[in-house]
Formats: sequence, structure tokens, C-alpha cells
Amino acid sequence: MTGNGGPKPADRLIYRGDGKPHDGIRELPEPPPWRRFDPRSGRSGVGRAYQIGPGEIEIINIALHLRRPLLITGKAGTGKTSLAHNIAHELGLGPVLKWSITSRSSLSDGLYHYDALGYFQAAGATAAERVPADIGRYIRLGPLGTALLPREKPRVVLIDELDKSDFDLPAELLTVFDDGQFPIPELERLPADQFPVEVLTADYRERALLREGRVACGAFPLVVITSNGARELPLSFLRWCVQLELKQPGRDKLAAIVRAHMGPEALEKSRDFMDRHFDSFDRGEITTDQFLNAVYLVALGRQPPEDQLSEILLRPASTANRR
Repeated sequence: MTGNGGPKPADRLIYRGDGKPHDGIRELPEPPPWRRFDPRSGRSGVGRAYQIGPGEIEIINIALHLRRPLLITGKAGTGKTSLAHNIAHELGLGPVLKWSITSRSSLSDGLYHYDALGYFQAAGATAAERVPADIGRYIRLGPLGTALLPREKPRVVLIDELDKSDFDLPAELLTVFDDGQFPIPELERLPADQFPVEVLTADYRERALLREGRVACGAFPLVVITSNGARELPLSFLRWCVQLELKQPGRDKLAAIVRAHMGPEALEKSRDFMDRHFDSFDRGEITTDQFLNAVYLVALGRQPPEDQLSEILLRPASTANRR
């Protein structure tokens, strides 16, 4: 047995590092619920067992009623992105359309991409046959552009970590949110007889027919924006959004999260572990997702010795990237 009373290494190790081929992969247990994927629907298990309080529910409903963006703030690991998936799952709004923001992100990244080089190469190849190239094959709507397609039911689009963007992007987003539409200049130039045009979307499984050179929504999407507070967002942008701050869960809520994701048996198996590490979690040294990953291994009985588990998975968030 290992020093913490866990299983023998041979019982819990899938990869053994001895270079000898074996069928150990067949012993790999089911993944954590938040790491389960369905290739047919394009959805994952993220957020399906999300635990949320009545005050937070009220704020989300305000954003839905007013068709305003929902700006979610809070420390890393408090479940900001999972909440977007939970809303989409509960309301049957399809997979979340995710736009991950970096310092180089521009508005066009979220709206659409035009492969000009590919189109001109195709146009040259078909010129001799006097057949115009299909421009729609070279336009792909981005996550926000796809969410703004005219639909009966809204889609959920997640603009993740907007605080990483340059200063201009939030203001540019406000224009799109206000108008509920955007032009595609490459299509605006087409003669009327070349419409409708079928373009690619961020869903990768569907295409969209555009009957003019712009995308205009029917049902305004639920825009979920997350921020970790890396920088202040403009006041004009904050006024436009319905704001929700997610707090670090307390002991009872943390237990409810474990029960909802992994069941009551897993909660009982991991109670001692949770009690030993709760103070570090409560101080914000460990994020919720770090804690859940460790609890999952403990409940399975597949964890390494406790000192290794703490070093690998429970390293304080403020020092996790230090060497």
C-alpha cells in the first residue's frame, strides 16, 4: 500500500513508464463529469451540475429579459465559464459559442473571417469557365457572428476573459450589441441575383443562408462575458452590462458542488480530504476547479500520496506558474 493508505501503484497507474506495451488503458475509469464530451451534439458535461444561488438566478433572468450582456466577474476557477454552459443546457439553446479573448483579438475575429486568398485563387481557376466562384465557401462566421444569425431562440455566446483585450474592443462590441447586426462588406458588393449566399459558421456542423450582405439577429443572443479583473473595463461598457460577481463557495456549497457532480458516495469518501484542505480553499489559495479535480481522484481511490497530490493539483493559485 502507499503511505496514505491508497491503492498499490500498479492498481492506479495507467501509464507505468517501463516501456512495456500493455492494455492498461482499458482500466481507465470514466472521466470527471466536466470532461465528458458528446461528438454528436458538440456539447460537453461542463456546467450541467452547476450549483447557483437565488440571488444569482435573479441577475441572470434580468439579463435574459432585458437582452443585455451578462458580465460575470470573480476569481479564476469560480465557475464563470461553467455558468454559461449551464444556462445553455437548461434552456436547450444548443452548444455554447465560445470566443476566447487575447490581447490581439479584434472585433472581426468574433464576427467573421474572409479567406481572400483562397477566394481569388478559386476565382482565377473558374474564370475560364465563366462560372463565378462560390464566395460563401470562403466566409466563416465567428462565434458572435454565428450567435447573431436570425433565429427563433437565442444562442449563448461566451466572450471569455474580455479583460485581456486591448482598450478599443469593449467599445466596438457595444455598437454590435446596440444594433444587433453587422455588415459583411465582401457580400454587400455582390449583385442581388447572387443571393442567397451560403456561408460557414462557428458551429462547424451547420451553414447559414444569408439573403443580403449583413447578419441581423431575430432573437438577441445571451452574451455571457467573463473577466478576471486583469484591467478595468470602460464605464460605458459596464453600464451596458448586467453584472454578476461569483464568490468563492463556502463549506456547505462546496459539498453541494461535489455531490451534484460526483454523487453522495464520492462526497462521503472525500470528506476527510475536504476538511483537511478547506482552509486553504477558503483563503482563495486553491480554486474550485483545482479542488474538484483532487476530490475526483480521492473519491476514485486513484490519488497519489497526499504530498504529491498537493504539489501537483493543490498548488496555491498565486504560485501555480512559478518555478
